[in-house]
Amino acid sequence: MKTSIKHVSDTKVAVTITVGKEELNDAEQVALTKLVKDLKAPGFRKGKVPVSVAAKHIDPNVLAEQTLNDALSKAVSKAFTDENINALNTPEVDIKKYVPGEELEFLAEAEILPKITLGKYKKMGVKKVVEKVTDAEVKDVLGRMQKGLAERKEVDRAAKDGDEVVIDFVGKKDGVEFDGGKASDYTLTLGSQQFIPGFEEGVVGHKTGEQFDIDLTFPENYHSKELAGAAVTFTVTLKTIKELVLPKLDDAFAKKAGDFKTLDALEADIKRELLVSNERRAEDNFKDALIEKLIEVSTIPVPEVLLQDQERSIEQDMTQNLQYQGATLDQYLETKGLTHEEWHEKELKPAAISRVKAGLVLAEVSKVEKVTATDEELAEKINLYQQQYGQAGADFTTPELQRDIANRLLTEKTIDLLVELNK
Repeated sequence: MKTSIKHVSDTKVAVTITVGKEELNDAEQVALTKLVKDLKAPGFRKGKVPVSVAAKHIDPNVLAEQTLNDALSKAVSKAFTDENINALNTPEVDIKKYVPGEELEFLAEAEILPKITLGKYKKMGVKKVVEKVTDAEVKDVLGRMQKGLAERKEVDRAAKDGDEVVIDFVGKKDGVEFDGGKASDYTLTLGSQQFIPGFEEGVVGHKTGEQFDIDLTFPENYHSKELAGAAVTFTVTLKTIKELVLPKLDDAFAKKAGDFKTLDALEADIKRELLVSNERRAEDNFKDALIEKLIEVSTIPVPEVLLQDQERSIEQDMTQNLQYQGATLDQYLETKGLTHEEWHEKELKPAAISRVKAGLVLAEVSKVEKVTATDEELAEKINLYQQQYGQAGADFTTPELQRDIANRLLTEKTIDLLVELNK
């Protein structure tokens, strides 16, 4: 067997392979062994026909085709293995010449992992910025805690912003009820902006027991195509109005809010928690910035097969997330004013390219820095995933899933190393 290699691009290789008479004869014997299993011949039971006899009873065209398939499969495997070519996809085969029993010449093209040229990945000049906690942020948290511990006192007056009301409502478009526009005993805090603009303002000023109509127009960018920009009428029945009586911010409030003796201690704890949150966010942003910088200073060709895999993965994840929110991808694209093709070029493809480059460049750093994971670390990681997702029915004993977790672990360790090298 002879091979000739040509690098079509940084991510694709073309291998010309010539298979001789000896290899084709071997392939024919393999083909006969396969075909004889279903062969019937005089004097022999099905599947018991000797290979030496089988050739006389098998359609020559069928034998030639099976021989060709077996010869191609073996030749591609051997050529790519001998030449240390790591194909990312099943090679595409183009037969140039085939003389059964004599010679086979074909071209096998496949995408491969490209050569990554790492830029300077130590001391890249990226800084971690931790935002300070402001008094306003602490006050905002205290305000939310106040509302959570507020006394809800029923009042006999017109509703106003800040009140908690219980309502029934029915929404109609052109006199017909629309999906999602009806509810009973719905609790709403006026001014919370849970509803489309104008709804909560329409409740303000009404008293318990009143029934009234609110005429509104849905926003043009509303996620439901049927309702976007539509004029509707909500018929509302106001059943209860409760005023939120906020507790005084003092030491007694701190004791109710948790195990705190003073308001100062509560505020200090809130500030500490906000700082921890800021530090965690800063660390995540720092890691993202390091990877972006590493991609920027490195040369990373992107194989088309990896790009397409990422595009499918991102679109699938996005579609799922939108479904959880009660929306579809088409509705999302409509709110953005984009066709699917425009979204692919402007958002999906750039995101996929970034992910592929990040994976390739981190793998290269991992190889250069000899990042490894011990069996104990992998077992601990698998156990952690099992605790988090085991109830969802995932089988963590499968080699595929364990290999995926191992790759994630190596990526995490590589990113951690990148952080250490850039402190």
